[in-house]
Amino acid sequence: MKLYSAPASPFVRKVAVLLHETGQIDDVEMVAAGGHPLASEQMPLAHNPLGKIPALEREDGPAIYDSAVICRFLGEAHGMYPEARLYEALTLEATADGICDAAILMIYETRCRAEDQRSAEWVEAQWEKVTRSLDAIEDRWMSHLAGPLDIGQIAVACALAYIDFRHGSRDWRAERPQLTAWFEAFSARPAMQATVPQG
Repeated sequence: MKLYSAPASPFVRKVAVLLHETGQIDDVEMVAAGGHPLASEQMPLAHNPLGKIPALEREDGPAIYDSAVICRFLGEAHGMYPEARLYEALTLEATADGICDAAILMIYETRCRAEDQRSAEWVEAQWEKVTRSLDAIEDRWMSHLAGPLDIGQIAVACALAYIDFRHGSRDWRAERPQLTAWFEAFSARPAMQATVPQG
């Protein structure tokens, strides 16, 4: 299998962390891809018409895409989607993915738009999505994060790491001591250490 990827993508990292945690990392070849909505020529358009990464090329079927679909495909047989708390894990994954979407849109506002077209208000509206989501995790989801490893934990860790990577000047840790402590411990896992974002 081939995973079209970029090392800075939190969605690619989510897949990579899952591969490490489930012992499948050597089964998937990482293929470099890159770009953004206004420059998608280096994206795997033949495998994902949306022009987004990650996309997973399989030997026995068409490519699949969106990190949530890929992670389900690769992780369901390895306990990453536990039946007893499936919808909790999926909701936490969706929350983390939404954090990443908003954080990436903040970057695109400066990378993809001319300076006179940028909106500081729009950027802050995206950041408000992030902070509301982090507050919800701190208030509602710490018991789940403290439980057995599943996709929800992986997704949250990759989202928090991406905020640090691209928006390090914004202090998401303030007033979120439980999430801060959990992330510090989770970041020490070998799968997280092996997938630190670059670029």
